[in-house]
Amino acid sequence: MLDKKQLVTIKGTREGLILFIDETCSFNEAMTELHDKINSSKPKPDEPIVSVTVKLGNRYLKTEQEERLREIISTKNRFEIYTIESDVVLKEDALRWKENSEVKIVNRIIRSGQVLNITGDLLLIGDVNPGGKVVATGNVYVMGNLYGIAHAGVNGDHNTFIIASYMKPTQLRIANYISRAPDYESEGVYMECGLIDEEQDKIIIDRLQVLSRKRLELNGFERRIQNG
Repeated sequence: MLDKKQLVTIKGTREGLILFIDETCSFNEAMTELHDKINSSKPKPDEPIVSVTVKLGNRYLKTEQEERLREIISTKNRFEIYTIESDVVLKEDALRWKENSEVKIVNRIIRSGQVLNITGDLLLIGDVNPGGKVVATGNVYVMGNLYGIAHAGVNGDHNTFIIASYMKPTQLRIANYISRAPDYESEGVYMECGLIDEEQDKIIIDRLQVLSRKRLELNGFERRIQNG
C-alpha cells in the first residue's frame, strides 16, 4: 500500500522550525495534520518557545485561515510564528507595488510656487526653477537644471537619491535628511547626484559613478527605461 502523502513537512534549523504546507491540498486537511504533528512534538513546559517560519507556496490565506493557523502554532503549545511566507500576491498589492516602483516621466518646467508630487521614481525632462519643488516616493532624476527643491524617498526610504544634469538646488531632501544651499555663492555642478552617506549621517553630492557601487537598483531603472 502506498504511503500517505504528507501535507505538512517540518524541517529543523538552528533558528527554529521551517514548516512547509502542501499548496494543493485543502486547508482543513492541512490544519488537521498540522494539529496532530504539533501535539506530538510539543516541547516540554520548561523548554524555550520554538520559532516557526511557515512557507505556504502558491497558497493564500484568508484572515480566518491565518487566525486558525496561529491558534495551532501558538505559545500555549510552546511554538511561535516568526513569519508566514507566500508566493501569492494579491492583485491590489501587485498594483500598489507597480505604482511605487514605476518610473513616471514628466516633460515640463516646474516654476516658482509649483509642486510636482510623484509616486515611484520621477524622471523630469525639464528644469526645476527657484521656488519650484519636486517630490517622489522613489528616486528623482532631473534631466535639466535643478535650482529649486527636490525631495526623494518622501515616505522614509533612505536608499533613494537625486540626480540632476545641473545641480544648484535651494534644498535637497532625502527621506528625513535635509541639505540646505551653501551660504556662499556656488557655481553648481554638472551631472552630479545627491544621496545619504550613512557614515557621515548626512546628504552628500558626489559623482554619478558612485551610484553603480552604492545603489544597485539604478541598474533596474536603466532596464526599465530601455524596456519602456
